Amino acid sequence: MKRIPYTSRRQFIAQSTAAIGFPTIVPSSVFGQNAPSNKITMAVLGWGMMGPGNTGKFLSEKDCQIVAACDIDKGNLQKAVNTINGAYKNTGCKGYHDYREVMARKDIDTVMIAIPDNWHALVSIEAAKNGKDIYGEKPLARTIAEQQAIVRAVQKYQRIWQTGSWQRSENNFRIGAEIVRNGLIGKLTHVEVGLPSGHNDFAKTGDKRSVTPPPADLDYEMWLGPASVQDYIECRIHKNWRWDYNIGGGQLLDWVGHHCDIAHWGMDMDSSGPSEVNPIQVDMPPRTDIWNTATKYRAEAKYAGDITMTIAGGHDDIKMGTKWIGTDGWVHVNRGSYDASKDSLKKIVKKRESDKPDAKVIESAAAPKLGDDVIKTRLYETTGHHRNFLDCVKSRKPTVTPVETAHRSATPGHLALISFLVNRPIKWDPVKEAIIGDAVASKLLTRNYSGSWKLEA
Repeated sequence: MKRIPYTSRRQFIAQSTAAIGFPTIVPSSVFGQNAPSNKITMAVLGWGMMGPGNTGKFLSEKDCQIVAACDIDKGNLQKAVNTINGAYKNTGCKGYHDYREVMARKDIDTVMIAIPDNWHALVSIEAAKNGKDIYGEKPLARTIAEQQAIVRAVQKYQRIWQTGSWQRSENNFRIGAEIVRNGLIGKLTHVEVGLPSGHNDFAKTGDKRSVTPPPADLDYEMWLGPASVQDYIECRIHKNWRWDYNIGGGQLLDWVGHHCDIAHWGMDMDSSGPSEVNPIQVDMPPRTDIWNTATKYRAEAKYAGDITMTIAGGHDDIKMGTKWIGTDGWVHVNRGSYDASKDSLKKIVKKRESDKPDAKVIESAAAPKLGDDVIKTRLYETTGHHRNFLDCVKSRKPTVTPVETAHRSATPGHLALISFLVNRPIKWDPVKEAIIGDAVASKLLTRNYSGSWKLEA
């Protein structure tokens, strides 16, 4: 597979702006002409764990019209179509079995993709080729090579991309990253990225761990797609596929696109990455097990500027979420929480006016001055992650989590997994995006595809 040179997010945005500019008003021809009032038309692909929630968000947006749903499980597809048509009180949403038929529809402007990791690359690239703007889930793809291919396709066809790393649209995560970027904890020295551990039976399949024929409603051959052929076992299919390395990446890759994404935001590493990843500890079942992803793990990454990062799941000393540690304090963020080493830093998130692009810090006589003279670097603020995607479809400006960011956020997790599999440190060139001096590890940047499926270069 010949590799096409990778373009960084900043380079791409600069080139695109110079070449075509960013329209502030979208011509009506951009939108499907069959949609009421030229609404943004959308197809939703995948009705498993994230699909219903994402669909619900887009159903609530008045300028979005969902006109198609796609799933290779007939039962799930019917649920999707019924949900969408029930919300609109009509029969305008059509169901599809093959994603390629959806992408061929000229009247569909955008797609929401919430499918197993083994399919992310092929479906996303097909969407970009067909001129669709894309809301895609994390991690960006099952391998780094697939992620690079998605980035190239989105850049080549100049599509808008939003990743489901929705924490960037939450105030506490953004403000925590701003505090770090503004030097309020001194020089950054270490980052802790705490992720979940173990396996969860999301599908509640219990002991259904025997080989059986696939159910008639599921096109199991298509469900496997480019992944290696293997027997049907119910407990590793819907929702639980993430515990099988043939399809997903376990807790590590399921979550690295959230908390490592926030870590990179505060580190200003959206266009870069580590130079080395070292495996510290991993509990990994035999590859022959039905659920074979790492249950407990810990890796250390090295970044420019003498910054280190610990990525861990199942270790009590690493709290869930993102913690930045500097020479003058620390900040920790997680879902629904924010903490810091100093009262002055804690007051920022409590007193900051929210949901305003020009939000200011309310001064406190008892605390150091925390106004605009300190918070000089403001990060991308949204009024909602799904709303941000639709707004950017109209403006043609980058979303808060564009494809290049999603790629870089997941890369440390992929490298950690490779280091676990080969049981040695991985040297990484974040500019060339290549493993240095390790041919065996380099082969794990990609994977062989089954049947006639091929990853476009």
